Amino acid sequence: MFGAICGDTIGSTYEFDNTKDYGFELFPKGSSYTDDSVMTLAVAKWLLTDAEHTHGVLEKCMVELAEEYPCPVGGYGGMFREWLFRPRALNGRNGSPVDGKRHPYGSWGNGSAMRASACGWFFDTLEETERVAGISASITHDHPEGIKGAQATAAATYLARIGKKKDKIKEYITSRYGYDLERSYEFLNRTYEWDSSCQGTVPEAIIAFLESDDFEDAIRKAVSMGGDSDTLACITGGIAEAYYKVIPNHIAASVWSLLPEGLREIVLAVSEKTSYGRVFSI
Repeated sequence: MFGAICGDTIGSTYEFDNTKDYGFELFPKGSSYTDDSVMTLAVAKWLLTDAEHTHGVLEKCMVELAEEYPCPVGGYGGMFREWLFRPRALNGRNGSPVDGKRHPYGSWGNGSAMRASACGWFFDTLEETERVAGISASITHDHPEGIKGAQATAAATYLARIGKKKDKIKEYITSRYGYDLERSYEFLNRTYEWDSSCQGTVPEAIIAFLESDDFEDAIRKAVSMGGDSDTLACITGGIAEAYYKVIPNHIAASVWSLLPEGLREIVLAVSEKTSYGRVFSI
């Protein structure tokens, strides 16, 4: 899960200033965690505290962390910001009640996938991993593509964590979710453009992992595709960490130094509660 935060932080300065240069600077001035990390940790906090995996507790975790960190780099996306801070503005959307409460709003955006990596660490079966990842998405992103993106991200993380080889991960994600994973990094580096949808982000992020040689290589491939760089690298980083079992210390230490104490505490709590362990040293 910390790998997702590392990817998010490295991609943060390139989200609105895309690069196709594989050799980009890892931590230029302004590098920081973004809303992707905050919401990843909100899901992690939910998994730590709610054995029933309810929408009510997840909403509480997401809103509380958003209120504590209201202005991360990149900011919260338009409708999601409304859901967090002005839920009445979304009432009536997709037939939801007009009651001032928070309701899902039919999104297929990649926000559901970028926050799902923690789901890959908490469960003993693939089925439970996918089920809970679906819940984590559906509180806001209840469009089938939004749910699929979160489930595919969590499933790839789980399969990587339990030691499945890349060909088996690719085979499962392709057959289960129908994503096209046959394109190459070289092709995407030339042709890929900004896309904030799950269906236009998750497959590309998984390809960056599948074609990588190590954790840093995976992140460099994800960011240098261009597009929604922090989210691409967040998704890639969560899977790559689970697979390679190590984050290079020059990356881990730099990211750790940028996290507020409250967010660090959630990372450490996950490492104590799950098989996650400490895959980085500070």
